[in-house]
Amino acid sequence: MAEHPAAPGARPGAPRARLRVRKARFVPRSVRARTTIAACAAVAAVLLVASAAVLLLLRVNLERTVQDGAREQALAVAGLAGDGHLPGQLPLGHGTDFIQVTDATGRVVAASQNLAGRPALTPTGTRDGHATYDLGLLGDEHHQRVTTVTADTPTGPVTIRVGASLHTADTAEDLTTAALAALSAVLVATVGAVTWRATGRALRPVEAIRSEVAGIGDRDLDRRVPEPGSRDEIARLAHTMNAMLDRLEAAGVRQRRFIADASHELRSPLAVLRTQLEVAHTHPDPAVRAQMVDGALQDTDRLQSLAADLLLLARLDAAGHDGPRETLDLAELARTAVADRPRVELRAQDGALVLGDRLRLGRLLTNLLDNAQRHARTRITVEVAADPATGTVRLDVANDGPAIAPADREKVFERFTRLDDARSRDHGGTGLGLPIARDIATLYGGTLVVADGPGTVFRTVLPAAGS
Repeated sequence: MAEHPAAPGARPGAPRARLRVRKARFVPRSVRARTTIAACAAVAAVLLVASAAVLLLLRVNLERTVQDGAREQALAVAGLAGDGHLPGQLPLGHGTDFIQVTDATGRVVAASQNLAGRPALTPTGTRDGHATYDLGLLGDEHHQRVTTVTADTPTGPVTIRVGASLHTADTAEDLTTAALAALSAVLVATVGAVTWRATGRALRPVEAIRSEVAGIGDRDLDRRVPEPGSRDEIARLAHTMNAMLDRLEAAGVRQRRFIADASHELRSPLAVLRTQLEVAHTHPDPAVRAQMVDGALQDTDRLQSLAADLLLLARLDAAGHDGPRETLDLAELARTAVADRPRVELRAQDGALVLGDRLRLGRLLTNLLDNAQRHARTRITVEVAADPATGTVRLDVANDGPAIAPADREKVFERFTRLDDARSRDHGGTGLGLPIARDIATLYGGTLVVADGPGTVFRTVLPAAGS
């Protein structure tokens, strides 16, 4: 057979793609509909199997009852034949359609009234393991079960055939099938209605959560989704989403405050720098111009340092908990950090191993030491110690300068925070050193706090490597 060429531009998979699209149109998209259909299908399958089993057992029991009755009738006739008292016309018992007795030659020697004068019945085949007979001569259309018994008589052996009607069994089976079908339909409909209603009630909080989330914009982060009073999975979902919105709102507030503070911090040195350059540009005295240029260079250094700190904070915020990690000896890092710093006393315990990045942990040490040098009177103490009992490594950077009040111990870690004039631009601080140090400690699973002690003590606790 010749093949027709494909139409120009037709894709080989286009018919199958269209078939998938057509099928997708008939697939319910809502969870409620899919759950109801699945529940109805499962119940219908169970009812179908159960109904088939009930009908099979009912049919077997009814046919066995009919067959037992026919056999009893046949044995009764066999008893009469064995005693030589077999009458020519046999009475029919309850549930028996006919009786016929034939001798060894096939001659009918006795029969029930409805078979009087009829020839001997001959098998026409087998069905369900039983011989079948042409019973049209009886004028009955219903099923019959024929039981055959052989008996010895004074004149020779005879064959007794008793036909029992299965009309009662067929009627009972039909009625039972109709009843089971009606009951199954009612049960499936009830299950569908209950599942539809229950699923709708269960998903109502989900729809409320969805509609609330759909209405939350970047300026509405103070809104929260409703939390149902139940303690199920939907309630936990709502609680989790509200916790996420709390974090998003806090991050948004922090970002806006950071942008405002950064704008303010950049505006002041830029204004001073512009003023110095304008004065240096117009002033006739070379000494004054040189002095102004030196001041401008200092402010430029400060701006450069501030920009570098802002960039580092942005990178730390984006890093989350995915910072690079390697096994480092915090004591070795501390020795390197204090090597060129005067007035620093180091007490380091070897083997203080932590997981982290050398550059970032070095920046944490540098920021803490810079802060200590700006506020120390005479002495700075750095102590590194491992605590095997807790699986942590402790780093203390202390100075003998003014102590920080307990109420201000968290404020010093806020960005661009200065507690007094002692922490001012004249000392070279940008207000970002301590926040950067805490963010680095948090990045590697540690903490940075102001601890109790003489002067000011900044305590960093990091998880030990392998803990």
